[in-house]
Amino acid sequence: MSDHLHLNLFTMNAAEHVSPGSWRHPGDRSHEYTDREYWTEVARTAERGGFDAVFFADVRGIYDVYGDDRETAIRKGVQTPANDPTYLLPAMAEATDRLGFAVTRSTTYQHPYELARQFSTLDHLTDGRVAFNVVTSYLESAAINLGLDERMDKETRYDRAAEFLEVCYALWEDSWDDDAVVHDRESGVYTRPEGVAQIDHEGEFFDVPGPHGCEPSPQRTPVVFQAGSSERGREFAARNAEAVFCSQPTEAGVREYVEDLRERAAAHGRDPDRLAFFPGVVPVVGETTAAAEAKYERLREGVDVEATLALLSGFLDMDLSALDPDQKIEHIETDAIQGTMNAFTQTDPDREWTVREVAEFSGLGTTSPVIVGSPTEVADELERWVRETGVDGFNVKEVVRTGGLDDFVDLVTPELRERGLLPAAGDSTTLRERLFGDGPRLPATHPGRAE
Repeated sequence: MSDHLHLNLFTMNAAEHVSPGSWRHPGDRSHEYTDREYWTEVARTAERGGFDAVFFADVRGIYDVYGDDRETAIRKGVQTPANDPTYLLPAMAEATDRLGFAVTRSTTYQHPYELARQFSTLDHLTDGRVAFNVVTSYLESAAINLGLDERMDKETRYDRAAEFLEVCYALWEDSWDDDAVVHDRESGVYTRPEGVAQIDHEGEFFDVPGPHGCEPSPQRTPVVFQAGSSERGREFAARNAEAVFCSQPTEAGVREYVEDLRERAAAHGRDPDRLAFFPGVVPVVGETTAAAEAKYERLREGVDVEATLALLSGFLDMDLSALDPDQKIEHIETDAIQGTMNAFTQTDPDREWTVREVAEFSGLGTTSPVIVGSPTEVADELERWVRETGVDGFNVKEVVRTGGLDDFVDLVTPELRERGLLPAAGDSTTLRERLFGDGPRLPATHPGRAE
């Protein structure tokens, strides 16, 4: 990794992301999520602010665990309505020169041959600025709407995801030689047939003979993001991820996670220093400490507790409406997002969380820490987190859109640049080069390159 800070804007192509009720704040622009110009403006602002990428969360299905129905999520805009983020990338790439784009796609409800083609296309169109955030999907409503009787259990989802990536790696890395395309008008040969090979994959979930239908893109394989937190999820991330989104809200939890993932990656024969870690943070910044604290209080007052519980119920696969607000949340293995549960039960083992406390804590950015202060104070805290936990940067979450991004870029970015923590604009490169400082391809120690 490079010696400076890396930043991703963590957002969603939806009416609301992870601060339920934030769309009601005066000046919030979340409702503009259907407007192309909104997203090109976001892209230009993020690039001006030194962000490496816009990281798009996504979800299949509607949150219907809370109260055993979907009415709360629909009425209160809990990540509903939401559009596919993939189609935003060409427009945002056209509006920028260096900014990357991480897109969340599910290995549970897609086919690897089709997804490989989609990402190769996006990598070509963005000049190699694309990342694939690998998820396995957690909502029962998504499974039912996509043709299954019920959601796959976690082990099956991860088995499928592992094979899914094997297929994609083979298509991206092995199917086409670098010099297969010759475009020789005189001989009439566009591509040398001997430079294009089948992958002949036969597995438990997929039979894909190949070859890949796309010529090699600038990165071949997009940068691989992942956020595994369960035991199986950590193993999956240690084998596959190049960049990891951490969900733990405490320094101790993040430090343990980073150390554990690096050890697991080394056990897989990978260079553990070639993993980048990005905890989520919610910066609330003002020109002065007092201004920031006043803004924070206004944001807290706007938290929609019921909407927060509806969101968390989907994350946890647990109907929080059925629990007493003062009931303790104990560690439970869940088939939904294990990292959310672990955030409240494992990262601070000396604390017992009640349902009420979970809702209050999660109203602004769910499991991510909120950093409140002046530009100097916010920069101090970000720098301290890097020093104390070993992370490489942050997934920055907005509360009010686009005010949270605007404030960060206008107030915090100059402070970070003055400290040498954010580089000057620099030349246009692929996202992998921007994050890791070496070539555009997967490193030789990565399983996708080595197999």
